[in-house]
Amino acid sequence: MNIKKTQNAATMIIALEGRLDTTTAPKLEAELKDALDGVTELIFDFEKLDYISSAGLRVLLSAQKVMMKQGEMKVIHANDTIMEIFEVTGFSDILTIE
Repeated sequence: MNIKKTQNAATMIIALEGRLDTTTAPKLEAELKDALDGVTELIFDFEKLDYISSAGLRVLLSAQKVMMKQGEMKVIHANDTIMEIFEVTGFSDILTIE
């Protein structure tokens, strides 16, 4: 999985490419750990994300909890496969998805 991180003032965009699963979720978690200080808007761009597992969902949930205290988080460009996973798991009710 590739992670492309772009920050403009207090907005951070994280574009993911490939699979967010048990193998790659720790990499994203490590990227987010210190990167969210001072961020008030976090945007995950899933345009090139092929798959997300429960490990990936856990990382999103952790990020959502942090962002609820300091701003907002949203997911953009999720494909049909990712949307189906969000709907089946109930994440479509928890996350802001555009």
